[in-house]
Amino acid sequence: MSVQQIPTGIFIDGEEIIAIELTNTKGTYVKIFNYGAIINKFIVKNAKGEEQDIVLGFETIEQYLDPEYIANGNYLGAVVGRYANRIKNGSFSIGDETYKLAQTNGTETLHGGVVGFDKKVWDIVELDENESFVTLEYESVDGEEGFPGNLVVGLTFELTENDELILTYEAETDRATAINLTHHGYFNLSATGESVSKHQQQIFASNSLEQNSNFCPTGKLLPVSGTPLDFTQLKEIGKDWNPDEGYDQTFVLDKEYGDLSLASKTTEHDSGLVLSVYTTEPVAHFYTAKWLKAKNGKGGKDYVGYGAFCVETQHHPNAVNIPGFPTTILQPEDLYTQTTIYKVSLNS
Repeated sequence: MSVQQIPTGIFIDGEEIIAIELTNTKGTYVKIFNYGAIINKFIVKNAKGEEQDIVLGFETIEQYLDPEYIANGNYLGAVVGRYANRIKNGSFSIGDETYKLAQTNGTETLHGGVVGFDKKVWDIVELDENESFVTLEYESVDGEEGFPGNLVVGLTFELTENDELILTYEAETDRATAINLTHHGYFNLSATGESVSKHQQQIFASNSLEQNSNFCPTGKLLPVSGTPLDFTQLKEIGKDWNPDEGYDQTFVLDKEYGDLSLASKTTEHDSGLVLSVYTTEPVAHFYTAKWLKAKNGKGGKDYVGYGAFCVETQHHPNAVNIPGFPTTILQPEDLYTQTTIYKVSLNS
């Protein structure tokens, strides 16, 4: 087990971007940037014994900073916040106070606003060279992107001997605020990086959230049974989808609130790889990357629609405006916590 820091020589507002490498004794390797808390590489051995990188990303940190890439809004491998997914009309209220945010996705606020957590340099606050974990921290000041309160977020990445990458989040605020964090990793379990339509997918959810035309939840739950959204049994991602749309839906997990349990399982036949996602969060947003557009990714590959899938574990999008959903308001006396685990194994 080991962890290493590699300076990049790239600075943003006086803060240097650092690469952190986690390795276990089996050779599984994860590379993280403290910029955006981005998971840049996740290299495992497939069923043929070949090393395979299962996440999309770039070869250099400079590419993540390219204005054209940022304008496309792909969030490759980043942590997004203060508020993941959508807030209707870019507005919410806490008590008698109404907060107006930038409308970055039609009339909605998406993934924290214009400059969210995915574009911030996080501090490295804990690291042990003999272990395989790192803790990052970011302080979001009162009023940043329109959100109230000084919010301090800690995020620990830990790579285990069982090929689990554990993300543990904590956050505290000095004023009531809205918070909903997620990791926006783009995964592809195929060694050739082809469309994920042939991947097999299971989501442990009997209901999805009804969405308006801008993918913002309305507050209504819809049973998945008998619809293309039924992933309660393992099936090919492309079996029932509209090939011009794919999937971009939030699934309400069949679980007790706060319990760490299996949310999603994805397999790919040729590589033999299985990605299991465990979470304490109540929902998982499943996205097959319709809008993905990024030039010159790893190996010079251009990334395009349906070339990856995302399992974004979080609280219900727009919950801050829907009282019936689990609350996304953090009070000063409370501690925000979340755990999500990406476990890689081979199909038996």
